[in-house]
Amino acid sequence: MPQANPPTTRRIRRDSPTSGTPYGSRGPSKHQLVFARGYGYRDYGRKLPFTEHTVVPIASNTKLFTAVAAGLLVEEGKLDWDPPIRQFVPSIEFHDDELNRAVSIRDMLSHRTGITRHDLIWYKSEFTRPELFERLKYLEPTQPIRTKFLYNNMMYMGAGHVIELLSGKSWEQFVRERLLQPLGMTSTVFSIADMTKQPDHGVPYTERRDSDEIYRIPYYEEAAGIGPAGAINSNLVDMSRWVIALMNGGTIDGKQAIPARVIRETLAPSISMPNATLESRGWGELLNSAYGMGRWIASYRGHLLAYHGGDINGFHSQVSIMPQDSIGVLVFVIGDHAQPLYNVVSYRVYERLLGLDPTPWSERMLAIRKKGKEAGKQARAQAGGDRIAGTQPSHPLPEYVGEYEHPAYGVITISPRGDSLLMAFHKIRLPLGHYHYDRFDSPDDEQDGKWSLNFATNPQGEIDNVTTSLDEAEVTFTRRVPEALTALATLRQYAGDYETPTGGKLRVVLRQDGTFGIEFPAAPFQALQPWRPHQFRLKEFSDTIVEFEVSNGRVTAMKQRDPGGVATFLRKQSAGSTRAPITTTSAR
Repeated sequence: MPQANPPTTRRIRRDSPTSGTPYGSRGPSKHQLVFARGYGYRDYGRKLPFTEHTVVPIASNTKLFTAVAAGLLVEEGKLDWDPPIRQFVPSIEFHDDELNRAVSIRDMLSHRTGITRHDLIWYKSEFTRPELFERLKYLEPTQPIRTKFLYNNMMYMGAGHVIELLSGKSWEQFVRERLLQPLGMTSTVFSIADMTKQPDHGVPYTERRDSDEIYRIPYYEEAAGIGPAGAINSNLVDMSRWVIALMNGGTIDGKQAIPARVIRETLAPSISMPNATLESRGWGELLNSAYGMGRWIASYRGHLLAYHGGDINGFHSQVSIMPQDSIGVLVFVIGDHAQPLYNVVSYRVYERLLGLDPTPWSERMLAIRKKGKEAGKQARAQAGGDRIAGTQPSHPLPEYVGEYEHPAYGVITISPRGDSLLMAFHKIRLPLGHYHYDRFDSPDDEQDGKWSLNFATNPQGEIDNVTTSLDEAEVTFTRRVPEALTALATLRQYAGDYETPTGGKLRVVLRQDGTFGIEFPAAPFQALQPWRPHQFRLKEFSDTIVEFEVSNGRVTAMKQRDPGGVATFLRKQSAGSTRAPITTTSAR
């Protein structure tokens, strides 16, 4: 690749949203690396230069490593691309039977499961990979499988854990031994802790929302659980070896490091996307995009382009190749405000090498950036227009305090904070102020955004749950009950036969799958949810309370209280027994 045209470089840097924006560009030809240069600073505060050896997070450019790693297991016969994944890993569970019968590893790696992102399950959380894997079953699809592209980091986490279960090694160990070491990628690591041990590493900065001030932000260090979707940290030197292998059917330095068939599979289009985004602006350079596995495939001005971006707090990257033209381009950028540079630089390099007239990408992206920044400023200035003045919370503030849980997203903790409240969700900590009625809002934080929490009262008059907008939908967190109330030993004491006031029979059961509730002879099973000591609520009827009476350590009766009154059911004792029997049944 020839040296970058100095006027081109100066124009890109002139049009960057901030002077000193750091980025690195490296371009392999089909068999060798021919150009590398860093611009700006890897550490803006200390004015340390960005070089081709600067190690930075590559975020979602990790995904292709995971897809290729899965392909190695396909080659070994331990996995296959298209049969249901549960044929190989029965422990993986999805939301419903249809998904369990259908989802393949290709579906997971091509974002076509019909399940949307749910990023706030993992973002800033400390969930382990197995804990995240267990949460897949709570993610409800929003589209039929294989009908729409819906980007999903959780599916890549799931694919990474599949690799672990089938290989007997951690995803990190498998990728290191089977990909990084054969490719000679000696500076590539899987954690921020290991990255910052290297003397030449990037430091995250970004621009203030309402000014041009550049400020340092924290590293994103909670990537271990979600690792297969975006935990790799690398530099231009190492990643150029990855790109050379991709362009040469898996060979590098005369050796077959990756089976060529695996490379071809990742390039095979799995699901298409409309051209609407660019065409709506009147831009026709990038057309007919489809997603393979771990990368997009499109036509850029008539040339086949395979590419993927990577974005995490303060760091952005693009890895791309034109396989038929034997060109590869890597661009790493520091600064959230400068993220568009990886497209600007990549496209300009391709156009120059292909002898194409330049497209004004820098001017386009700069205009979008300026308009977006101003629009955001105006939107924030109008926040609060729907606030109803003169309202009060329905309960004293201490009654909002507690832990609220969702089976997939985890726990929101509300704590007292002087005359207001404090919200904790994963590692996000924000104060909450009263907005109106039972709604409490946080300040609009530059990093964590603005949160609005709406509390709800149950039929018993207590603050019972809180709803907030996460990812693409509202999510409701229910007040958490003490673990002692849900313990199996606690639930077993209530199991047994009871007699209705009219002489009928019913049975309280603890099933082998852990569900607890009431079985009627000729009525649906009624699940019971622990509420208070010896008290439960019907899952389907929150206005109904079931209370067990205990005398001298024995359960003697069950009372059901609903808006219509109270019914008492006496516990039946087994013949010759002085204590209540324990009844445990399997699901019927």
